[in-house]
Amino acid sequence: MVAMDLSSVASPAVWAAFLAFVLAMLALDLGVFHKKAHVVSFKEAASWSAVWIALALVFNAIVWWQFGPKLGTEFLTGYLIEKSLSVDNIFVFVVIFATFQVPALYQHRVLFWGILGALVMRAVMIFAGGAMLERFHWLIYVFGAFLVFTGVKLLTQRNETPDLEKGWFMRTARRVIPSTAKYDGEKFFSKVDGKWLATPLFMALLLVEFTDLIFALDSIPAIFAITRDPFIVFTSNIFAILGLRSLYFLLAGVMDRFVYLKIGLSGVLVFVGLKMALIDVLKIPSMVSLLVIATILGTSIGASLWVSRGGKPQGLV
Repeated sequence: MVAMDLSSVASPAVWAAFLAFVLAMLALDLGVFHKKAHVVSFKEAASWSAVWIALALVFNAIVWWQFGPKLGTEFLTGYLIEKSLSVDNIFVFVVIFATFQVPALYQHRVLFWGILGALVMRAVMIFAGGAMLERFHWLIYVFGAFLVFTGVKLLTQRNETPDLEKGWFMRTARRVIPSTAKYDGEKFFSKVDGKWLATPLFMALLLVEFTDLIFALDSIPAIFAITRDPFIVFTSNIFAILGLRSLYFLLAGVMDRFVYLKIGLSGVLVFVGLKMALIDVLKIPSMVSLLVIATILGTSIGASLWVSRGGKPQGLV
């Protein structure tokens, strides 16, 4: 039995409806709930995280109902991968905001515009990646090997903290973009002595965009290992990214408790990389992939919370 191709039934109207939903939620977020800059509380972050996860699960149920269990399982697996890998972004966001000393009052603004840019970049990369895989099948082996390499690299470098100020990206950005070290409220640009200069808030935004681009090089090939359907790839990616801001404010203060999470993430990357590289000789069912990934992540999170009980890590990782 040949599985239904979701892209064939996802008409332009369906794509337009999904994009309209995303834009409406973003407008509601910025225009209503976060119209005025404020410090996002733990309760607010938890509420929004629950909303985004609930919306993703409702959409998953619709996909399951309309297009069958195979595509429903692929969406859930893809969402789980993207959601878990997005946690790695949070580690870097914490470093970025600490490096630029971004006031808590303006962190939501940086993440909102950063993730809005990320949505556009992800869309371009997803459709470009899909087109490349369609035309050059051998790239699937390259992507698979890259994911395995990235997983191993994440494992070996899990305890390293990047020095963002000395990185080539920020050194280049500061040479190209005139900037000031002073904040001007929530403004990204400030006029100083008749010249427009980028504030530290904009430089932080620039780095958020760049780091998401780097992380997308891992996460997008990872979901292509689960499904080649563009609608499933796109929607699962978008739902995970939409919930990233609230997840940051929910977890930023307790990231040091997830001592084994990066080990789990490296395991996920290696698994999906091998699945991708061996796709022509070994077919792993979607449900098996979901169970393997859920087990890896659940074990790493559970072990992390166990060894860090009481608020501080107990033991070496």
